[in-house]
Amino acid sequence: MNLPLEGKVALVTGAARGIGKGIALVLAEQGADIVINDKKMNYEGEVIASKIEEMGRRVKLVEADVSIETQVKTMFQSIRTEFGKLDILINNAGMSKTQTIFEASFEDWNYVLNTNLASCFLCSKAAMELMATQRYGRIINISSMVGEQGALFGHVHYAATKSGMLGFTKTLARTGAPLGITVNAIAPGIIETELLFKTHGVDGAEKLSAMVPMGSLGKPRHIGLAVAFLCGEGGDYITGCTLDINGGMYMR
Repeated sequence: MNLPLEGKVALVTGAARGIGKGIALVLAEQGADIVINDKKMNYEGEVIASKIEEMGRRVKLVEADVSIETQVKTMFQSIRTEFGKLDILINNAGMSKTQTIFEASFEDWNYVLNTNLASCFLCSKAAMELMATQRYGRIINISSMVGEQGALFGHVHYAATKSGMLGFTKTLARTGAPLGITVNAIAPGIIETELLFKTHGVDGAEKLSAMVPMGSLGKPRHIGLAVAFLCGEGGDYITGCTLDINGGMYMR
């Protein structure tokens, strides 16, 4: 049986855990070979790689800080060398700080912007150079619900980066369309990840869950399935859109 993404090569940034991990696993299930990137690769990345190999896919682990241009260039050169192409880029790497504008320093601001938004620019630029020669590509930027409604509690820099991703997505979509490259964004709501439980605890997660109209938190797999749809045949005529996945918390 042919799988929807069989023969495709996908790079997922920030994929050692959380949403990135969920995306990488679903894309592998759909048949894609996977490049797993993270700033600090440890046993978590190796566990995911083993699961992907068990599915019969090729997998490559790349430790790189995607906010640093030289490291991005080195990562993409290694992808060219090993796979000879790149079909799918998922810009997922990101971080936040729980700070209001009164608490955030200019250093904090620049750090979050570089991690979340500059990384998106650097990886998309390198990917589109490859994809343009193929006349085919899929780029998906993992934004956030707060990029549309604003953050409720601080996170001033995070909200700015996630909103910036949406304008970036639309502009790249126009650039990529004549080249066979679609560019879309996904805006998750509250997703059940290791980091969520670390920062909020079980009680805090239950309180957040109660705020969701559908009554439960999203799973990384929910995001992965949406990514797979946009990367497959169903997404062939979709570009420049933002797909909200938030259980009804925010409706445009």
